[in-house]
Amino acid sequence: MWGTWSAGLAAGLALIIAIGAQNAFVLRQGIRREHVGAVVALCTAGDVVLILGGTAGIGALVSRFPDALEVLRWAGAAYLAWWAVRSFVSAVRPASLKADAARSRRSVITTTLALTFLNPHVYLDTVVLLGSLANQQGPDARWVFAAGAVTGSVVWFSALGYGARALSGALSSPRTWRVVDLVIGVVMLVLAANLVLG
Repeated sequence: MWGTWSAGLAAGLALIIAIGAQNAFVLRQGIRREHVGAVVALCTAGDVVLILGGTAGIGALVSRFPDALEVLRWAGAAYLAWWAVRSFVSAVRPASLKADAARSRRSVITTTLALTFLNPHVYLDTVVLLGSLANQQGPDARWVFAAGAVTGSVVWFSALGYGARALSGALSSPRTWRVVDLVIGVVMLVLAANLVLG
């Protein structure tokens, strides 16, 4: 069982660690020290629900209705493009880099949920891929594999959110924020283009 759990952990981390919109947002909130607990908890909870859903067989349901992923693809691309523009505007306007430009908890939660559930790749990675890998382990061991993947999500989002928070002092200058926002904007545009073209 330890080997199955470790395989789930490795598979989960391999899929989660890739730089994406959600990870960039968690990193940004961690650096800002703004609602980090809520962001980490929501990202982790989203992964848990999707991984367990895929393990329970939702992956087969999603594959039977590909139009759902198509709608998510276009909605996700539009949202990522909007987020890129917003990041570029933040990089250009020094006022948006000040500490007093904090976002409300509701705004942060809404953005976290959108970046989590409007990304069709999250469904492909967690529901379809991890769900399929888990179900290859057999009826009992699939839940051990899923537990490993869930552990990977908990470890990754906690490390990303709170690790960035530990570095926030060194990363708090306006110049650093300008670079962070520019990089995030470029990443969002690339991800949006990949969704549209892929």
